[in-house]
Formats: sequence, C-alpha cells, structure tokens
Amino acid sequence: MMDSSRLKVLIVAPNASARMGGEAFLPLKYFQLLRQRGYPARLIAHSRNRDELIKALPDEAEHIYFIEDTRYHRAVWRLGKRLPVAVRTPLIGNLINQINEVCQRRLIRDLLRKGLVDLIHQPIPVSPRAPSRIYGFGVPVVIGPMNGNMSYPEGYEDYESRASRLFVPAARTLGRLANVLIPGKRRADVLLVANERTRAGLPVPNRGRAEVLVENGVDLSVWSGDTLATTATAPGALKLVFMGRLIPLKGLDFSIEAVRLARQQGADVTLDILGDGPERAALEAQVAAEGLTDHIRFHGFRSQADCADVLRASDALILNSLRECGGAVVLEAMSMGRPVIAADWGGPADYIDPGCGILVPPVPRQDFPDRLAHAILDLANSPETRQTMGEAGIKKIQSQFDWQKKIDRVLGIYHEVVEKHR
Repeated sequence: MMDSSRLKVLIVAPNASARMGGEAFLPLKYFQLLRQRGYPARLIAHSRNRDELIKALPDEAEHIYFIEDTRYHRAVWRLGKRLPVAVRTPLIGNLINQINEVCQRRLIRDLLRKGLVDLIHQPIPVSPRAPSRIYGFGVPVVIGPMNGNMSYPEGYEDYESRASRLFVPAARTLGRLANVLIPGKRRADVLLVANERTRAGLPVPNRGRAEVLVENGVDLSVWSGDTLATTATAPGALKLVFMGRLIPLKGLDFSIEAVRLARQQGADVTLDILGDGPERAALEAQVAAEGLTDHIRFHGFRSQADCADVLRASDALILNSLRECGGAVVLEAMSMGRPVIAADWGGPADYIDPGCGILVPPVPRQDFPDRLAHAILDLANSPETRQTMGEAGIKKIQSQFDWQKKIDRVLGIYHEVVEKHR
C-alpha cells in the first residue's frame, strides 16, 4: 500500500525496456524499487515497449504512461534509412529523443495538473552531451547518472568508421550548442555523473555541482551466490563466460584468440557466450577456423535468470571491451563470487581492483590476446586465487553496489532537492 505522504516521483525514460540490458534497464529498477518502498512512483516510456513492460510489471501497468509514435517519428526513421550506419545511430537517435521529449512534455503537464508529481527524474539517455527538455515544470529535476565521454584506446581507431570519426567531433560541438538552446541540464537541480570522465564531458557551466553516483547497481535477489564453485574446476582448467551484445566494441574476437592461446599452452579453457548481435556469424566463423567449436559455445540471448545460472556454473567472467562506459555484467559476476578479466579501459576499470579481478591493458593492440591469455592462465592455474578474488568481489558489491543502497542514496538526493524547493 502506498503512503500518500511520500514523494511522488516521475521517472521519464522513453527507451525504458525490460528486455534489453544496459541503460534501458536502469529506469525500470528505479521505478520498481521505489514502488516496492511505498513511493507512488510513475514511469513514462515509449509505446514500442508497452507489451514487454506490462508483461514484466503487470501489477504496475496503471502507473506507466506511454509516448505514442507520431508522423514526425516516422519521417525521421525514413530519413535514417538513407544515412550511413555510423551517422544514423547517433544522429537519428538524438532526433528521435528530441521528438519523444516534446511529446512527453504533454504527459508531464497532465500528471502535474492531477497533482501526481513532486519530482522528475530523467535517468536516460546517459550521454552527458544529450540535451534535455525537462525544465520549466515548477518541480525539482534530477538528471542522470550519466556516463560517457569515451574514446577507443590508441591503435583501435579502425573500430570507428571514417564517417564516425568526422561526425563525432562535430556532434560534440553541436551538443554544446544544443544545451544552450535546450537548457534542461543547465537548469536541473542535480546532475548525476558516473565518474569524473563523464563530469568533464558535460557541455554545461554547472559541472562543479554534479554529484558522482555509479550508473549501475546489482540486484542481489537475482545476482547472488558464493565462491564454492570457484574451487570446483581443477587446477589447469577454467570455465569462462561472456555476457553482452555481439558487437565490435566488445572485443570478443580478442577473447576467442586468447582462449586459443591459453589452450595452446596446456590449459583446459572453455567459454560460454551469452548474447546476440550482428557480429555473431563472424565470431562463429572465427571459432570454427581456430578449431574451438567444442570449447566455445554460443547460447544467444538469454534471460537474466538463465544468465545467472550459467555464471553460477562458471569460474570467471571475461569482458575485454574497447569502449565500455559502464559494464553492469562485471558487477553481476562479482556479486556471485566470480573474478573478472577485463580491459583496463572505461567502466570496468572503475569497478575492478587487483583484489577481485585482473585488468589487462589493451595497448599495444598486437599483444592484447597474449596478455589476456596470460590472465586466463593465472586464474586457470590457481583455484585459490579465484576463491580469494571471488570473496573480495562479493564484499565490494555488498558494500558499494547493492541496488538497495543505491536507492537509499537516490532517495536522499530527492528529499534534499525537494527541501530546497520549498
């Protein structure tokens, strides 16, 4: 039962999705946990996600409001089909987001007229440069946590197309201008950033009052376990798992090569790949060409519960992404007592320390698979190291990344800004 005296929080996130991971899942956690805590929270999402959201949260359906597609949405999509992919994704994505924000203003005003909103929280898009139209409603506004302002490591420039390399600097300049013309982030009561790298990327003058709040958290009701399984695999063997989209920036081709090198040096290494994406066919061909089909398995997209089961039966996670702003799967593995092998770049480097995982420098590129293989061998040959790292990971998650503690912090921010408004 809801307590009418509690803050009425409106979560605004058109891309909120129960099916996709990453940033799309974050607003659902805020909404769901606030409702569980007795706060009369509401959510604005896009109608394309209506069925999955209602299926995922059937008891909360009446508190979710949807932006419907308009002729402007359809016109922008038609335009996008004519553009190169490297330009289409950021440009069309931002245009669609602006159309969504115009549409959602009407929904926000209607909810305000009904007295259903004390505070607005916009968790996504997480890009620090994306402008926000959440302003001028007479209630406090919290934006974030944002994450980004990343580039590829030196030597990996070919991962960005020429069109993208030309477009990104121009887009960042346009982002600064857009945030002058669309002043939501300049007027927000609180800007939340995941790290100092993202703070530096804010195209607004009020960077100094941005608060640091880690983007991701862990739901310990799903991702929990112990370190017993880390001793189940004998010395010289290792069960690895990867979880994520099969796209170039994940660097999964380097992981596959590292498995081959580790096996070549005598380690019985296997890899379960959980996820799907445009690179799957190429990666499957690489696995076949390197004679690893009996040791590397592709499982496709799986539910969170299924992923947790596979991870629970594994010894370690590998995620050597080349442009990973966050990396929620790292935290999920740590919460289950599994050490992590990751690239020393971006979000994973914010989470992992030598006590709970191995960070592998991605530069120089030509030796990256060798360094990954060395890390794999270190874990394969030492169940004791896996045990120690797993225990340290659990402690770190419980003290710093539990979603319940994150909600405590967010509620503190909400109440603080509401008090300032009174």
